[in-house]
Amino acid sequence: MNKLLTLVAIAVAFAFTTVPVLAAKPDDKGFNEFGYNYGARVFSGKADGVDKNLDGKVWGDPTYTNDKLVMKWNAEWDRGNAEGWSDPNGYDAWTNNEWNGAVPDGSGEVWHYKIIWVGSDLENSPNWVEGGYGIWGQFEVIMDQGVTGGEHIWYAHGIPTGYGAN
Repeated sequence: MNKLLTLVAIAVAFAFTTVPVLAAKPDDKGFNEFGYNYGARVFSGKADGVDKNLDGKVWGDPTYTNDKLVMKWNAEWDRGNAEGWSDPNGYDAWTNNEWNGAVPDGSGEVWHYKIIWVGSDLENSPNWVEGGYGIWGQFEVIMDQGVTGGEHIWYAHGIPTGYGAN
């Protein structure tokens, strides 16, 4: 018994004399609770976190909540967001979104999107890629393909489908 009390006393003394080092993680380092890693420009996690509201829904809809989502974007995407997409010289911005609903309790759908900034001229922009479609007023989806209901579907296949290819 004395041996146990001695060990407890040593442990308590050690605990009170040792100062734990707790460093706060900067916002731009590592993944946050939602799945975003802003420093690496990536989101990786359940789709539930993409709207920054862990409520079992994705923007109010529970259909895709458990799907695995990986999004990547470049520095130009961040710059455009910060500037409200107002630079008259444009942006070399892109984002890549991969949805995987072929997971337990997932939607069952799998989709891959590649989106680039083309400007408000959309189809008339020199940045436009043949085979894509416009979205959000200044962007083009240059690849939109996936599997739903056991069928592989292509909605957009820009030529070329790579970033910065124009």
